[in-house]
Amino acid sequence: MPAHDPPVSDDRAGTGGPAPVPPVRQPLSDSVYEDIKAMIMDHEIAPGARVGIEALSRRLDVSPTPVREALARLESDGLVVKRSLSGYRATELLTRQGVEELFEMRLLLEPRAAALAALHADESQLDAIEAIQEDMEAHPGPAGPYASYRDFAALDQRFHDAVAAAADRHLLLDAVERLHAHLHIFRLSSLPAEDDPTLAEHERVVRAILRRSPERAAEAMADHLTRSLERQLSRFEEK
Repeated sequence: MPAHDPPVSDDRAGTGGPAPVPPVRQPLSDSVYEDIKAMIMDHEIAPGARVGIEALSRRLDVSPTPVREALARLESDGLVVKRSLSGYRATELLTRQGVEELFEMRLLLEPRAAALAALHADESQLDAIEAIQEDMEAHPGPAGPYASYRDFAALDQRFHDAVAAAADRHLLLDAVERLHAHLHIFRLSSLPAEDDPTLAEHERVVRAILRRSPERAAEAMADHLTRSLERQLSRFEEK
């Protein structure tokens, strides 16, 4: 019988299985963006303070280029502002009036978005909204430094953006995204994780959208935002 070549093994590492896949590295610009963002969220860079490009590049041991790119992104997030002759500064924290005005806008926009999502969301959009809600349940709620609740905060923003996207109204989605509400609210100070009702309130919104009930979806979103506003204002009273 003719000789056969021995089978080719996938065991490149000598462990009996396929070679391990190397971890995906985060691009430098994204890493620098997240580092500076955390400094602002945790007030390591104080509200209103100057944000020096050279100082940050030395601190992060990177060239000024990714720092400039990060600051441009943070400006679009509303976390820094660029002023002529004085460079970048961290934006001031929202005042009580600022919080009220932010939620006034959200209450005008997001209940309507939820109602339209109940009418227009396709199956992939419904799946995405459900998946974000499930991911939020698996992540810790806000408490402690920004790094500990970053994923929760990002998912919270994604949830509201996904509902707005499912409304099938591009200007409405753009308005909701441009508020950057979650960054400004979480930056005031993180809320205690215990008994935080955010997930339960989101669940009511999800159920109403899945049931194709625009009235209930709008009501659930308005209730969530109203209760969230009450929680934010109570912190000003505590101070």
